[in-house]
Amino acid sequence: MSDLLAFLAAGSALGASAGFSPGPLLTLVLAQTLAHGPREGIKVAMAPLLTDTPMLVASLLALSFVQDRPAILGVLSLAGAAVVTLYGLDCLRARPISLPDIRVSPGSLRKGVITNFLNPHPYVFWATVGAPATLSAARSPGGIRAAAAFLFGFYLCLVGAKVCAALLTGKFRSFLGSRGYALLMRLLGLALFAFAAMFLCDGLRFFGLLP
Repeated sequence: MSDLLAFLAAGSALGASAGFSPGPLLTLVLAQTLAHGPREGIKVAMAPLLTDTPMLVASLLALSFVQDRPAILGVLSLAGAAVVTLYGLDCLRARPISLPDIRVSPGSLRKGVITNFLNPHPYVFWATVGAPATLSAARSPGGIRAAAAFLFGFYLCLVGAKVCAALLTGKFRSFLGSRGYALLMRLLGLALFAFAAMFLCDGLRFFGLLP
């Protein structure tokens, strides 16, 4: 049970930070919401459910070829620690968002899918963080259930954060431009530093520097 909760927490923290962090997809969520209402913004928020699957599968297949090479896995773990640390720093530096005054046509889901496919961040995340964490969860005592908990927590909070952004923008436009948003991002940033330390420890274990 502890493994399930640990990986659920890790996935949730990573998903929430990615969901609320400023970026192309969140900007499109806000723009579609302002132009056409929360329903269109929510459609954009669903895009990662369609775009991330091939990224995850490709990353898992690539890792399957190097799973018996600790040095490569160690490098990937250290790269994952660096990526998560950068995400944490981005969260700490986050400022209240100025809502875009954009008038765009519907077709929200299609635009969200295209935007996410062209965004390099998901590819980097799944190659260095998402796929290794999923494999680590699958190899833990929790097995497949732990991997499922990680992915469930990640997607629930990733999509959920963007859905919340659409709803808040539709009803309480001031929240994303408030100090409360900045405080939320700082808390998520601190959580990400903790998970970066976990990836760092995994990398050092692959190199035999930690028991």
